[in-house]
Amino acid sequence: MKIITWNCNMAFRKKAAAILAHAPDVLVVPECEHPSRLSFPEGVPPYTDALWFGSNASKGLGIFSYGSFRLKKIRSHNPDLKLIAPITVYGGGFDFTLFAVWANNPEDPDGTYVEQVWKALHHYNKRINRKQTVLAGDFNSNTIWDRKYRVGNHSHVVEKLAKKKIQSVYHLHHNQLHGAELHPTQYMYRHKDKPYHLDYCFVSKDLADKIVSVEVGEFDNWCRYSDHVPLIVHFNIDKA
Repeated sequence: MKIITWNCNMAFRKKAAAILAHAPDVLVVPECEHPSRLSFPEGVPPYTDALWFGSNASKGLGIFSYGSFRLKKIRSHNPDLKLIAPITVYGGGFDFTLFAVWANNPEDPDGTYVEQVWKALHHYNKRINRKQTVLAGDFNSNTIWDRKYRVGNHSHVVEKLAKKKIQSVYHLHHNQLHGAELHPTQYMYRHKDKPYHLDYCFVSKDLADKIVSVEVGEFDNWCRYSDHVPLIVHFNIDKA
């Protein structure tokens, strides 16, 4: 099973072929247009299911499944937590709960980015389980921006998830520390000299034990498409 998250920097319809060449089973795409605006070139693999969240039809949070995997929005979704979407993924031989993330809510006076994730961890506390749980997407955060006396910074998010034995697959697989990542996932303004690690896939221990590989895209391969590169996670799970 392969889960990929990639902030496409809008116009996903023009860029889908590049990411679908990596054959995701579940694909999380921040800054994606509404599915009604998607028209793919011939040869682009069709998705099985699609969910979309947002208020701007040109720039929201898209989630796509392929093959036998299906998607269903969980009823407890809180639209005030923009844009963090709880989804049941099923039908592919391994069912799990996915929290798709694009942490971006400029209307919230408490904080635009990681604060959204922090609030979601509390709102969905009972849904975020020690098993069969994935949080993936653009968190727009990193420990390097922690504000020491601000509750709900990136390190607080990491620590709260760790208490449920949920960890970042990149940091686990590559033995990295938060705030000292060797592989950036975003290059501000597509400048190679402005790298940051902002995109994550956190998983419960049952999934962490099945990690085969965790790949971060290379700048030179992806800068023509987006200021972000994909995070590609392969698990040793048989698909239906």
